[in-house]
Amino acid sequence: MKKILLFTAAIAFAFTTAQAQEIRLGAKVGVNFANLNSSDSNFDMDGLTSFHIGGLVEIPITEEFAIQPELVYSAQGGQLKGSEEFLGMTMKYEAKNKIDYVNIPIMAKYYLIEGLALEAGPQIGFLTSAKSEYEISFDGETESETVDFKDDLKSIDFGIGLGASYRLEAGAFLSVRYNLGLTDIGDSKDDDFASFEKVKHGVFQISVGYSF
Repeated sequence: MKKILLFTAAIAFAFTTAQAQEIRLGAKVGVNFANLNSSDSNFDMDGLTSFHIGGLVEIPITEEFAIQPELVYSAQGGQLKGSEEFLGMTMKYEAKNKIDYVNIPIMAKYYLIEGLALEAGPQIGFLTSAKSEYEISFDGETESETVDFKDDLKSIDFGIGLGASYRLEAGAFLSVRYNLGLTDIGDSKDDDFASFEKVKHGVFQISVGYSF
């Protein structure tokens, strides 16, 4: 709750201290190169390519500094691979975990030169869906299924974003950003999903957009 209040306070501060420069509204879309980062060495993590889309408001504070709240739908997740020995046989499993959020980053932007800015700031994400497409191979048999595991994850995720953007005078812009998850996403009492108790998101984003 304290973190949510800080997010709200940051937006309010930005609006009340914005100077005469115009506030810009914009939209963006782009590609996600997402992964699930785990401290559990039993899992081999592979990335997942997906997308994001959203809107933004850039609020200038000075000529060099601005605050940029955003509202972004982001398809995240990653792929898990692993194996276990059972009764002298090897069980292999793969799972493509698609985990989607509505994210609210609040980025501080510092302009190095006109159009080119460094960005950094906190992010809060609200879980919208989580589905796992998994395949298990054991003793020559293969089983595959898609399961919903939204109830096994925390509904809120916190992270931090670091990146850069370049905006043309006409309004089009390009940005790159890495969103680092700060909290473990798992909230499960089910052994089938115990691995998510030690998992955080990591998402590299490339965006194109337009602001005016």
